[in-house]
Amino acid sequence: MDLKFNKNEDHNKLKVSELKSRLQKISLGGGEKRIKKQHENGKLTARERIDHLLDKDRPSIEIGALAGYEMYEEHGGCPSGGVVVKIGYVSGKQCIVVANDATVKAGAWFPITGKKNLRAQEIAMENRLPIIYLVDSAGVYLPMQDEIFPDKEHFGRIFRNNAIMSSMGITQIAAVMGSCVAGGAYLPIMSDEALIVDKTGSIFLAGSYLVKAAIGENIDNETLGGATTHSEISGVTDYKAKDDKDALNTIRNIMNKIGDFDKAGFNREKPKKPGKDLQEIYGIIPKSRADQYDMMEVIERLIDKDSFEAYKDGYGKTLITGYARIDGWAVGIVANQRKVVKSGKGEMQFGGVIYSDSADKATRFIANCNQKKIPLVFLQDVTGFMVGSKSEHGGIIKDGAKMVNAVSNSVVPKFTVVIGNSYGAGNYAMCGKAYDPRLIVAWPSSELAVMGGSQAAKVLLQIETAAMKKKGETITKEKEEKLFNEIKSRYDEQVSPYYAAARLWTDAIIDPADTRKWISMGIEAADHAPIEKKFNLGVIQT
Repeated sequence: MDLKFNKNEDHNKLKVSELKSRLQKISLGGGEKRIKKQHENGKLTARERIDHLLDKDRPSIEIGALAGYEMYEEHGGCPSGGVVVKIGYVSGKQCIVVANDATVKAGAWFPITGKKNLRAQEIAMENRLPIIYLVDSAGVYLPMQDEIFPDKEHFGRIFRNNAIMSSMGITQIAAVMGSCVAGGAYLPIMSDEALIVDKTGSIFLAGSYLVKAAIGENIDNETLGGATTHSEISGVTDYKAKDDKDALNTIRNIMNKIGDFDKAGFNREKPKKPGKDLQEIYGIIPKSRADQYDMMEVIERLIDKDSFEAYKDGYGKTLITGYARIDGWAVGIVANQRKVVKSGKGEMQFGGVIYSDSADKATRFIANCNQKKIPLVFLQDVTGFMVGSKSEHGGIIKDGAKMVNAVSNSVVPKFTVVIGNSYGAGNYAMCGKAYDPRLIVAWPSSELAVMGGSQAAKVLLQIETAAMKKKGETITKEKEEKLFNEIKSRYDEQVSPYYAAARLWTDAIIDPADTRKWISMGIEAADHAPIEKKFNLGVIQT
């Protein structure tokens, strides 16, 4: 391997190491002292509960581990959004598990907590995947109630989704393993079956202090809404467990009796390993986001050996399209080619840019995958659509619109991996979060923004200097350079994959080596949901 490969490898492996270090810290939730207190109260932590519940011999993936990262610092932070969400297997059945982390502000709901819970329910509904709630929450975080309580995508949407999922026949099981108060009390009771843990679990619309204030009644919380009350008097819960592990074992026993699901019928053969060493990806992805590389070198390390069949290989070369297999699953791949290529007309085309011919090719390929019921995988490293008079006169807006139309109306499941750049309208055309990918993940090498940091800083600098000159201020070269660096630093923070993951614009930042697992488990989840709609592009400019 050459020196450039080694430098890339060192750079990317360091980024993966930084990712793992941050995730390790986040996994401690509210910290070791609060974990100790949780144990002293006879309770497992959210992550311990999930680990006990999931099958040990099967893989799992975590959704939104970085939610809330470096947000709400003035409130003490909210690691993982105060809730842990994983897709895994319980008694052999694939499902999604949502567990409140009571070590983070007693499991209270921040705005990002609501967004993450809704994302978990969205995954369950899209894939008709069983969902298990492990409830231990003090309810809405009152200092931010205006950002979590009343709107369409806020707290109340959770219970609306409970009802919708029930009508869809999606299994919902809830275990109350701690506090479950006020409006939050509806979640477990709107599930198919509800469990409660003796002495630690409680459910009530208003706690003892509020009851005293409201109606003058003196009563303790256990009598008001403890396990005995709801299992023997009110009949609100279906099972009473002696401790956390007993509750989790009961859920496993319920899950192992659920019948098989109707399948979408996506094609799968016996999985094969990639034909080239997956670990070499670290040396292929360049240190600089501006550098070129051959995306086929990445694809060959993600797909099953000898499974790639290129579609329109000689046409629209800045997008790679083709059929392949990932862990045995048939997929259609749409990927940005990152090296400079020569078009059929002999013109040089920049890597990472979508041209008219590339957009046309992708539109046709997406339509073919929909007709053949083949899931789509988008590999993003895109700087946007080609600009300039030649492209505008050639109808780049029209061809780009066709591609966006095809992505929008696609009925087969879509999965997006942000490998490098994800800029501007290129993010949309390559199935960004707004276009409903079943899962969207980013590599540590990724950047998400309207445009790159340097370009954006130059534009913003022009605006700011023009405003300063209008006020009569003198702009020296030194002052301009200082201002540019300040703007670029601020912008670079926002294009970071961590900034995006904190806000759930992506489901996770992952080690590139885990990409095959994420896509495979994602397609397996999608196979739970038969396709009921037909692919239709609607009105489109030709």
